[in-house]
Amino acid sequence: MNKLNRLYDEVIKRHNSQPYHFEKKGNSNAIIQAYNPICGDRFNLFIELDGENINNIFFHGFGCAVSKASTSVLVKCLEKKSLTEAKAICNQFFQVLKNGVTEGEALPTDFQSFVVVQEFPSRYSCAALAWQEIEKFLDVHLK
Repeated sequence: MNKLNRLYDEVIKRHNSQPYHFEKKGNSNAIIQAYNPICGDRFNLFIELDGENINNIFFHGFGCAVSKASTSVLVKCLEKKSLTEAKAICNQFFQVLKNGVTEGEALPTDFQSFVVVQEFPSRYSCAALAWQEIEKFLDVHLK
């Protein structure tokens, strides 16, 4: 399998073509904008908070397959999590992007598909875009 085919594995293809909670939600407590002016990827994340918990999270926008799939995975992983749990999940995702997966490490299964981003440094910003913005949001709300 060539490198480019490994970048677009089944998980990324599925999350790109059938993204999780891909819709605008006007009744959200918070809307986060994730935008990369270099490539044009742009997503809004719609967060419904219940105290210190993410009750629901949706997203809408446009971008490359990697950024859309990554945002879909983010939404799926952070739904029904506390803000503290969400922060820990974000940290795990960034570790996967930077260092890969350690054998025996308990991670959401879809994270594994993003390890290949290490072979495509220019795609790091695509995979990390929404995660970086949600991390900023969490940092503000966890103070």
